[in-house]
Amino acid sequence: MISIEDLLRFVREDAPWGDATSEAIVPDIVCRAVIRAKDSGTVAGLAEARALFEHFGVTVRERSVDGRAVAPGATLLELDGPAQAILLVERTALNIIGRMSGIATRTREAVDTVRAVSPEVRVAATRKTAPGLRVLDKKAVVLGGGDPHRWTLSDMVLIKDNHLALVPLPEAIRRAKQQSLYRLVEVEVETVEDAVTAAKADADLILLDNMRPDAVSEVVRVLAGRGLREGVTLEVSGGVAAGDLAGYAATGIDIISMGALTHTVRNFDVSLDILAGAGTVRIL
Repeated sequence: MISIEDLLRFVREDAPWGDATSEAIVPDIVCRAVIRAKDSGTVAGLAEARALFEHFGVTVRERSVDGRAVAPGATLLELDGPAQAILLVERTALNIIGRMSGIATRTREAVDTVRAVSPEVRVAATRKTAPGLRVLDKKAVVLGGGDPHRWTLSDMVLIKDNHLALVPLPEAIRRAKQQSLYRLVEVEVETVEDAVTAAKADADLILLDNMRPDAVSEVVRVLAGRGLREGVTLEVSGGVAAGDLAGYAATGIDIISMGALTHTVRNFDVSLDILAGAGTVRIL
């Protein structure tokens, strides 16, 4: 969970010396407002928006919850509190909800596509997240039904092409296994032969990088034929688009990871509207 201090940092980025407009023209009044969806999809970021509004003294009533499917016009949050506080937080809260809901919606669509072909295959994110927003981006993936994958470089060993340019594949796996029994070891490969080598070297996961579905099917067939398929998790990654999902899901792999879930985000449209006649002078 992201901390309130991290969320407040986003507000300070938007209003480093206060909200010049609201402080100049809006009197010390309380008002009512609503946040509504303008798109259809899976909503996310409501918990973070609520935490921000409540920090500034606004009462929040949830009319939806994170992870729920919503339609255009659906009320997500109802707000009561100081008008200046609502206006101060408005854009930050909408940005969080919009980005997270966009990620959750795209993830849910991918998960539904894959499960229609093979319910056991998981859709995962990658580390291709916006700097400073990884916790929110990954949480949105989870709310959309996806797997967050590793959160940081510290979580597990993932041996990629640049590592293998320096250390041979079997030796890299041996060193990783020797370092600790408590970390999974995954290795990225691009050929059937390297997949076999990785499986023989006891990699826990094998990432099939930039392989088309027919090549992935061949890897699965060869590993099974040599008695190496059981006990190893197979992941496909690298330029996976929405139109590729059904084909990959039918190959017999375990995980499909998609950088597009977080590196190319279509914002989910939401709005905040102060209700007409809702403002009243605050009684101190």
